[in-house]
Amino acid sequence: MVRQRGQGRSRPAKKDGSPPAPFKRPPEVLQPLLETLDEKHVYITHVDSQPADFKRKIFIVPVLMNLGIIALFAYRVYYILPYYLQIFASVLGYPNETTMVVDEMEWAEIVPEVAKRTFSFFLDFLLYIFIGPWPINFFLAQEDGNPVIWRWTVGFRDREIVVRRSKRWDETKGDVVNDASAKSLFVSRIGTATSPMLLNEKTGYLLMNADWDLDWAAMVDATTMVDRKMAAIEAFNTVVLVHHEEHGWLSVDMKVGGNAEEDDRRRQVFAFRDALAAVDKEDLFYRWIEIIQYESTQPGGFGPEKQEQVAKQIREMFEKQDINFDEFWKESVGQDVPSNPKV
Repeated sequence: MVRQRGQGRSRPAKKDGSPPAPFKRPPEVLQPLLETLDEKHVYITHVDSQPADFKRKIFIVPVLMNLGIIALFAYRVYYILPYYLQIFASVLGYPNETTMVVDEMEWAEIVPEVAKRTFSFFLDFLLYIFIGPWPINFFLAQEDGNPVIWRWTVGFRDREIVVRRSKRWDETKGDVVNDASAKSLFVSRIGTATSPMLLNEKTGYLLMNADWDLDWAAMVDATTMVDRKMAAIEAFNTVVLVHHEEHGWLSVDMKVGGNAEEDDRRRQVFAFRDALAAVDKEDLFYRWIEIIQYESTQPGGFGPEKQEQVAKQIREMFEKQDINFDEFWKESVGQDVPSNPKV
């Protein structure tokens, strides 16, 4: 994985102390990736845990769309090229059916013909400028990679590394380390982009929007690092990277100033739901949520004694479906069931 982009070589951070919260030094294991990134952008990495089959279905849509665009362009060229060649030959002094002798024509003939040619030229200009780059970027883009190279190299996996790159808003982000106002806006923007609900509900390809693009080359590099045992895939789970002139590359501790425990609970719940859906028991998840929500709003509160009764009720409900709640939770979440059932 040896690749450098235009401004991607990381300059060493100045040794003048640690950066202020919520910023910190990036994990050392990510250094090979940092050396390939563009310092003017902000990056977010996370692990996409959507099923591989779902990702395959999502990806086939832009593939078919871009192939359709190529087919339409090919037909347009086949249809219009002889007409343009005739006009070009006429301009060079070789009369043909497109030649207009204005002195011998009435305005009723001139205006429609000029309008027709103007519309044709303008239409093809718009297609070339605005639509033409789509399939080129999709299949052939090199600077930041392209989706086809990414999928060809990485394939479709149940756990994939997603790397998002900021768009033009990063040009006006200011000094996010030392300027309190800039820092507040920056943390708010990346807080929205790293919302647990967003990351768990959408696969990586659907996270492109007005603020973020996917960095295909970085995703290939990160996956290569994991495949070569240079880093564990967990090292890329929700990491925000920003370059600062004084401190060099920094990561953002999203737990500072936020409810980390609540975010962790959300992730656990989503993982549990996905695991139940994988064994066609997703209805159990929603019945579990309904019980918790109903019991927690009943008069008398939701104290320890009530929680214990509800937990027993839930376990019995799962056992009727041949699922051991505690074991299934631990397998899908990676942790024991919390004592408080409101997760």
